[in-house]
Amino acid sequence: MARRKRRAGHSDLVVDEKKALHRIRLTINGEELELAFSPRRTLLEVLRDDLDLIGAKEGCDGGECGACTVLIEDRPYLACLTLAATLRGKRILTIEGLAGNGGLHPLQSAFLTKGAVQCGYCTPGLILSAKALLDRNVAPTEEEVKKALVGNLCRCTGYQKIIDAVLEAARLLQAESPGNR
Repeated sequence: MARRKRRAGHSDLVVDEKKALHRIRLTINGEELELAFSPRRTLLEVLRDDLDLIGAKEGCDGGECGACTVLIEDRPYLACLTLAATLRGKRILTIEGLAGNGGLHPLQSAFLTKGAVQCGYCTPGLILSAKALLDRNVAPTEEEVKKALVGNLCRCTGYQKIIDAVLEAARLLQAESPGNR
């Protein structure tokens, strides 16, 4: 379907939306998907607007706050800065895919028990950044936790409860088999 768009200072521009769609296959939270979207859209837009995965939040929309953090191939990325079109064949984990078998992930449990959740806006990004750390290092020091969370801002809590929660989750994960992380 062709649609006219008007840009300031330009004549009408005709855009064929069917031709403008970018199609990719990727895996989100263990589910293989084929998606079609404008190549200019961010991963955050696709997750929230197309897939109704609203755990990743739009905070600053500039890569400063970490509220939109997701894991791509087990590494933390800012979904607000990541073009969805670059993710062909990639594996993505959002907070919605973290819990399994009907229960909370140890990080989620530790955040609750240690009081590391206040308003909850930053929590998904913090938990996923912490998961990336704990997947690489099952026994981090307090300094390593601080370094792993440096890109995630929280305005409600002091960071100590968050750090304590990550260290508690590390203890819980050490008690479990490595396949549960």
